Parts: sequence; C-alpha cells; structure tokens
Amino acid sequence: MFFHSHPYPPFLFKEATRWIVGTLPPPRFSTGDLKPGDVNFCYGSRDGQLWTILDRIYGLGLTFENSLEAIRQRKAFLREVQIGICDIVESAYREKMDASDLGMQQVELRDLIQTLYQYPQVHTLLFTGGNSKNGPEYFFRKLLRKYGIPLKRISDDIPRIHEFQLPEKAGSGRSYRGRVITTVSLTAPSGAANRAVGSLKAYKALKRESPHITTLDFRVLQYGKFFPGTPHGSPCWQDGH
Repeated sequence: MFFHSHPYPPFLFKEATRWIVGTLPPPRFSTGDLKPGDVNFCYGSRDGQLWTILDRIYGLGLTFENSLEAIRQRKAFLREVQIGICDIVESAYREKMDASDLGMQQVELRDLIQTLYQYPQVHTLLFTGGNSKNGPEYFFRKLLRKYGIPLKRISDDIPRIHEFQLPEKAGSGRSYRGRVITTVSLTAPSGAANRAVGSLKAYKALKRESPHITTLDFRVLQYGKFFPGTPHGSPCWQDGH
C-alpha cells in the first residue's frame, strides 16, 4: 500500500473570500517524480485542466513548466483575485499509484470547518468535483455531519449549489444563525471527467448550437460564473479561434 500524503499545505491568506477545494494531486507530486509540463504547486498536473481553464478565463498567459516563475504566477493571481486553496484530504492509502479518488482508502481529512473560523472573509467554497464517492463534496458532507451542520440545497442544476450556516462555535448545539457559506460543486477539471461532461444536457445543447465546442470550453463557461473579477479570455468558439 502506498501512503499518499498531500504535498502542499493549504494556500490561505486573510483576504481570501473563496477557497478552491479538491482532494489529492497525483502521487508523483508527493514522491517528487514530476513530468515535463507539471508545475510544482496545487493543481499543477499537466494532465489537469484547472489552470488551463483559469488561464482562458482571465487571459493570464501562464507558464506551464516546473519552474519557480510558474509557481509565482499562480500565487500572485490567487492573491489578486482573493482565492485560497484548501484541499480537504490530508492523506490516504492506495493500492495503485494513480490519481483516482475512488482508489483512496483510510482517508484522513483536513478539518475545513475549524479552518473556516480562522478566515472570516471566506463566503464560498468551490469544489473541484461533486458528491460522488471520495469527491470533495462527498468528504465535506461528512465533516458537516460530524458537526451537526445541515447543508441546504439552493440549486440542483450542474454545478450544484448549496449553503450552510457556520455556527459561532462548531458543535455547540445552539440554534442562533451564524455565517452563511455557499458551496459550488464544479465539474471536475480532469480528463477523466470528460465523458461525464459529454453526457450533460447543457453540454449537448451548446454542442448543437456550436458544433466546435469542447469539454474544456464548457468548463471555461461554467467556471467563469463563479470566479471573481472581470474575465479577459473567451471560449474559442466565441472569439473565432
């Protein structure tokens, strides 16, 4: 069994108003066996799409390589738009050396509920995946149950949106209203999720209108609705590329 420990601490700062919440990067980020094109930072896998999506939305001109400059670019962007990263899995065991969430066993979670108390500006959690087993929403629901905090459904469309009230003191059992935090379960920014995207009614409808649309284009549109600031980029089927 391979012990898969998260290689990065949460990227948090007091000005952040949103957190990106995922699970674990591929095991090679923990063992240090990075591939050409990987960036040694959160969501830095060359096979992942989060930074490609954000690059498209904001027109960042990011570097995709294992360099200090690539890391600096990403940290500077996150601070500028006040977004932190707080993945929910601290460690897990794996029988296979792959990045599958389903392959995680004996999972140890980071206590995001307690961490939220330390960052009072945060009002939105952006999950990089939904409520399927071992996804970020799945694990976050486990944390909420631990504290007896209900999760209220706001929208059942994709991406699903919920909200919860963070009590002034977790586990106190008091009934007063606390801070309201919204959760958004974005379509996972991974190649493995492309088949699921292709089956979505919303994607099929866009595909009929714009046959050249890709699953990446679909994510660019979806993510752009929930990330702050004024986007500069546009999907390729809209700008004539």
